[in-house]
Amino acid sequence: MTSKTLTMKLKERQKQGKPLFVPYIMAGANGLERLPAEIELLTTHGAAAIEIGVPFSDPVADGPVIQAAGMQALANGTTLKKIIAALQTIHSEVPLVLMGYANSFFHYGIEQLANELKATNVKGLIIPDLPFEHRSLVTPTFDAADLALITLVSLTSPPDRIQTLIEDAEGFVYAVTVNGVTGEDRQYNEQLDQHLQAISEKSPIPVLAGFGVSTHADVQRFASVCEGVVIGSKIVAALQNEPLPKVSELLAKLVGKP
Repeated sequence: MTSKTLTMKLKERQKQGKPLFVPYIMAGANGLERLPAEIELLTTHGAAAIEIGVPFSDPVADGPVIQAAGMQALANGTTLKKIIAALQTIHSEVPLVLMGYANSFFHYGIEQLANELKATNVKGLIIPDLPFEHRSLVTPTFDAADLALITLVSLTSPPDRIQTLIEDAEGFVYAVTVNGVTGEDRQYNEQLDQHLQAISEKSPIPVLAGFGVSTHADVQRFASVCEGVVIGSKIVAALQNEPLPKVSELLAKLVGKP
């Protein structure tokens, strides 16, 4: 379905004629008290939406940079409950998307999660280890709370599977660009551009390329065949190693000056 707020916000942003930029950050890696400043910085640099990572002890889709950030967040005492409480105090000008693993959300309680997110700017969730065939475990509750469940499409998905995935997609289609986990400086398949363009041509909602996007050249390349990009590890590493003004300089090089 395409009536979710996240879908509409992204489609509105598309009208500006620029590639959609969706950054990922790990909540609590630098302390939850810095989360508002990180969200504001990313918004200033043109984020169409912002993914907020929920730290988990066994993250199957995360590469070494995001895994390390997640471990730091856990060491800082970050929990899903604390993340939601923090987000309830933050006004974000762009929609937020929680990215985490099924265990975290089901343990918390899907009804409670959806209910508490109503008081935040969270408009979608990414749950990489929730099989597409089991999405009905959450979608009735998410639908009632205007929460989009983001669909991931892998490189190995055949055309008929891709068609099935995008027919029910909402928010945006997360097109995974590598066979593996997240991380910088990945080697891309030669047929990747054709693959992304084929998904974009079929999808009624924006298609964003993610996993390994770490340079301005990557952003330009993928924006020519789909609607935009998700950038994670590059930004997560910068936020952990540099002060915010330096991160601002990096973002300007990646996606353009604010």
